[in-house]
Amino acid sequence: MQARLLLEDGTLFTGQGFGAEGAQTGEVVFNTGITGYQEVLSDPSYCGQIVTMTFPLIGNYGINRDDFESIRPYIHGFVVRRHEEIPSNWRAQYTLGSLLKEYGIVGISDIDTRMLTRILRRHGTMKGILTTGNERLEELKERLDASSLLRDQVARTSTKTLFSSPGNRERIVLIDYGAKSGILRELTERGCDVVVVPHDTTAEEIRRLSPDGIQLSNGPGDPKDVPHAVKTIRELLGEFPIFGICLGHQLFALACGADTEKLKFGHRGGNHPVKELESGRCYITSQNHGYTVKDESIQGTELEVTHINNNDKTIEGLKHKKYPAFTVQYHPEAAPGPFDNSYLFDRFLDMIREHKRNNPERPRQAQLAQTLRGELQYAQK
Repeated sequence: MQARLLLEDGTLFTGQGFGAEGAQTGEVVFNTGITGYQEVLSDPSYCGQIVTMTFPLIGNYGINRDDFESIRPYIHGFVVRRHEEIPSNWRAQYTLGSLLKEYGIVGISDIDTRMLTRILRRHGTMKGILTTGNERLEELKERLDASSLLRDQVARTSTKTLFSSPGNRERIVLIDYGAKSGILRELTERGCDVVVVPHDTTAEEIRRLSPDGIQLSNGPGDPKDVPHAVKTIRELLGEFPIFGICLGHQLFALACGADTEKLKFGHRGGNHPVKELESGRCYITSQNHGYTVKDESIQGTELEVTHINNNDKTIEGLKHKKYPAFTVQYHPEAAPGPFDNSYLFDRFLDMIREHKRNNPERPRQAQLAQTLRGELQYAQK
């Protein structure tokens, strides 16, 4: 099965198709990870994008049930140099091609992914159309020109109903903007009582859950496309300790008066060096984002930069000077990637405990507890 990838600058790649048949448009991006293609596929932050893997061999260890970062993939296409159809791994339960076919995702292999990556680095990410059909080139160009990038990715990937992962320690409300499962794993492994809520949950609804802290998740797209999230964070700031990751970091910055902008080709991979300014230590991080907080916009706010990217000096971490709140642009939950940064979840819990010592919690009203139980029971039906 032949497949073609057409970029909006007119560049055409022709290769072999795998996965589903059809045509899909999206923003063409690249990921530099050597391994972890299953986690990349299932990362909601790739919603609406055509993902190029720079590592040349993909599919060699198959797909298994345990390494998904969301319930399903949200990408619009998958581009690889070589697609291995017969995996060799004791954990493999089915193939990469069968996963793409199940979810209607078009894949293309046997193209020069090095050339494609160099084009994206030189000119920036751009729209593309990936097809297995026999459409004329002019027809593909017309369809690509008429298409537009998604603007509702957060709504597409966020949970639709509230649900809980019970624990016997701090209660964390995780606002789901397209959260990876790794965040929930890190919190539950520490015994947290986690309540996951949809992206459009209001500040008042969150207060009714009586949280000890607020976790702002990662997610896809432009942070300015979800202004309701900025409003909610602004209303909760100072009332509860806050920890933001990736899109949550960007939304937090907007809520505090800073600004964001789109990067030329983004940061996507499991090997990005980030410097912690306080200690001077460099951490290797997992990243997936196309936007960043503008450095000059921090001036005049109550934010302080805590981390920077060693490659391009963009902001990778913030903390509030007055309130218990901090954020990072990268992924401390990794998956795929290094585990160097999971300590940030411990730092978050320490911040919550210090906040509770300094601000003794009022006894929870029985009515609130009863309301919460009713909401959880309804959501789990």
